[in-house]
Amino acid sequence: MATGSSTWGRTSDGSLKAMGERQKLVNPKFTYVGIRVRDLDESISFYSKLFGMKLVGRSKIDVTHGEVASLVSEEGGFPLELNYYEKKSLYDKRYLVGEGLDHLCFQVESIDKTLAKAKEMGFRAPKEIRTKTSRWAYVEDPNGIWAEIYQ
Repeated sequence: MATGSSTWGRTSDGSLKAMGERQKLVNPKFTYVGIRVRDLDESISFYSKLFGMKLVGRSKIDVTHGEVASLVSEEGGFPLELNYYEKKSLYDKRYLVGEGLDHLCFQVESIDKTLAKAKEMGFRAPKEIRTKTSRWAYVEDPNGIWAEIYQ
């Protein structure tokens, strides 16, 4: 396997491919997080509009009857992979939110502005936490996955 200085993506057969300069892998490197989504377009819209993420790749994976989209917060940044599976796919399984994945986390410029924007977009913010030295909140994405925000 090779690593690259830019985003990873999946080919139509489902294999992982570096989209940038290749180099020999000496130590394992954590390269992205993939989450299962119910509606790919709605999920892309949520992460793009609320967190300013950019769509850097989208492709169908015929062998899994699925489609994948990769988003990043910044050029060459850590990708969030959104995975959608058609009803006929073996991978289209019902899952419980929080089953193995607790939450995603985003640093934002303003918690208040992000919460207001989420509400305006129709998404709920189920929890806000304050301590003497910090504050963070959670916004629920279209799939029920919590996205933590902090500044």
